[in-house]
Amino acid sequence: MRVLITGANRGIGLEFARQLTARGDDVVVTCRSSSPELDALGVQIIEGIDVGVDDSAARLADAIDGPPLDLLINNAGILVADSLEDLDWDALRRQFEVNSLGPLRVTRALRSHLRDGAKVAIVTSLMGSMADNGSGGYYGYRMSKAAVNMAGVSLARDLASREIPVVLLHPGMVATEMTGGRGIDVDASVKGLLARLDALTMDDTGTFWHTDGRRLEW
Repeated sequence: MRVLITGANRGIGLEFARQLTARGDDVVVTCRSSSPELDALGVQIIEGIDVGVDDSAARLADAIDGPPLDLLINNAGILVADSLEDLDWDALRRQFEVNSLGPLRVTRALRSHLRDGAKVAIVTSLMGSMADNGSGGYYGYRMSKAAVNMAGVSLARDLASREIPVVLLHPGMVATEMTGGRGIDVDASVKGLLARLDALTMDDTGTFWHTDGRRLEW
């Protein structure tokens, strides 16, 4: 299986690359800049890709060669903590550019590189769920994840004619640099996410899932 993962120099993206490589898949990754941990995996690395910038997706499409992709994992994302009393409008907009528009940019640019019957994943967050928001705050992150959930549902409809299912995935609260090391182990989270992807069919396209196998509320 040939897989492309965005934002793979650390955290969840790096663990996706590690686990997929270990099971024998052909892995291509993107990042703004690589890391020693990523370099050590021996995967194909396309650097200088910022999914929050319009021309990066086109440059990524031009940089890919070889056989079609079987799986696209839109993983790249950022989180900036904020509150109603402390809003940074530029940071809020940047989260939309990366978290909401990024997966749409990449999927649109790479659609000709996806084989018919391939799969598309978007790593989103339960913090983008309207039903689950019981604490407020995190305006930029919550709003950007809610927006990408809608983008994922629209992509599911638009790619259905090619039998390409699209799934929205919540990794859980994962102990990465983004969360300050709080949460579950990243290897356990990614194992669950890969189980969801392996089981994904057109029957589940456009749906929202927790790494532990629960279907989530919007």
